[in-house]
Amino acid sequence: MENKSKPERWHLRASERVAILLIGDLLVAGLALFLALYFWAAGDAWMEFSLEFIISRPSFWYFLLPFFWIVLLVELYDVQRASNTRETFKGIGLALLIYALIYLLIYFSSEPNSLPRRGVALFIIAAAALTLLWRLAYIRMFTAPHLLRRVLIIGAGNAGETIADVISKQWPPPFNTIGLIDDNPQKQGKKVDGLTVLGNSSQLINLIVEHEITDIILAISGQMKGRMFQAILSAQEMGVTLTPMPEVYEELLSRVPIFLLEAEWIVRSFVEKSHTSTLYQLSKSLVDFTGGLVGTLGMAVFFPFIFLGILLETGFPIFLTQNRLGRGGQPYKIIKFRTMVRDAEKDGETRMTEENDERVTRFGWFLRKTHLDELPQFINVMRGEMSLVGPRAERPQLVKQFQKELPFYRARLLVKPGITGWAQINYGYAGTVEETAVKLEYDLYYIEHRNLILDISIILRTIWQVLGFKGQ
Repeated sequence: MENKSKPERWHLRASERVAILLIGDLLVAGLALFLALYFWAAGDAWMEFSLEFIISRPSFWYFLLPFFWIVLLVELYDVQRASNTRETFKGIGLALLIYALIYLLIYFSSEPNSLPRRGVALFIIAAAALTLLWRLAYIRMFTAPHLLRRVLIIGAGNAGETIADVISKQWPPPFNTIGLIDDNPQKQGKKVDGLTVLGNSSQLINLIVEHEITDIILAISGQMKGRMFQAILSAQEMGVTLTPMPEVYEELLSRVPIFLLEAEWIVRSFVEKSHTSTLYQLSKSLVDFTGGLVGTLGMAVFFPFIFLGILLETGFPIFLTQNRLGRGGQPYKIIKFRTMVRDAEKDGETRMTEENDERVTRFGWFLRKTHLDELPQFINVMRGEMSLVGPRAERPQLVKQFQKELPFYRARLLVKPGITGWAQINYGYAGTVEETAVKLEYDLYYIEHRNLILDISIILRTIWQVLGFKGQ
């Protein structure tokens, strides 16, 4: 049979799409800065637009405005959000509002006439308008159905059903999924999450040619038969991209599929990938120290107000200390402002915090929404017991329970717990074992992929959640 190359289509992974979004945002933010300077000079009574104007009129901080704009767009670097028109309007609108409010606060608290109004206002308007146009163009270019990769899923068992379900819940769709392939005769023609089992391994090549397949997802959790192996090799020789199901799962959800991984994965893949460079470890230590110092100073500023709020509503104690497990399972005392009624666990039974937990006080609800209850944890960071970013610190009793029910749960203890983390910003409260499993998938994804850029992204998204009262 004559091999045919797969048709030319967009074949971009999530990380590549994020890079395109960032480059585009930087370009339009730079253009917005230029336009702001130009029209600022046009209305200036003393100097026309020129190199001299650029050098002498704006202060140094003015040229950092594009950077701050990019920071406020951090939520829109989630590929799924970036592909959704409604989320795009919402994200840019919120960034515009927060940017304007922050600058107005700085402007009216500064010396009169010490800061420019026209130049900053022009930048904010231009940045919002140009970013919106660019992001809408991105959605039109990269989410059009005829430009998406065309995918076949190999395997209609548990792994195949799982990835088919994940794909069906993504909107807009990440690629055009044509159907599934399985050698089990009883599964031929069956529907899996709306997708049909189109044939077996002997029909794979014909189906690739017929449907112009660009990618196949390997979702076989058991032993692969020789016939299927040969068919997959032939598909690769045609130029079709082969991707294991766990990689696609991670790309789409930024989580690790813990229930579909073999036992040796923790050693063969996870532990190997979890090792980090000395440079990253040093950078993380520096970020932790700096952030811990700033956070401790911030706690000192807010302490009088929080002290009065807790005291007036429920009295003493102001702080709550609990036993938690740190890196390597080492116990330590975590420090937080108390947000629940006194003796919330007077029966001595350890209970998980639930959404809309009746034990949380009214002022405690405010502290949780703003994350102010976590300010004392910066003391734990300064002590070296915690990091700014990492899995949520858990109580020994719950760790003992969860490691019996969830695979790889104790792997969370390979790194220091964090004040914030990948699971915290992507998922709400975990009140059940099933919800804890989802948060565990996020935690293991972070441990496997952690780097300085991801850490900074998590910190920025946490700040965004604080400003948006999205804490829990």
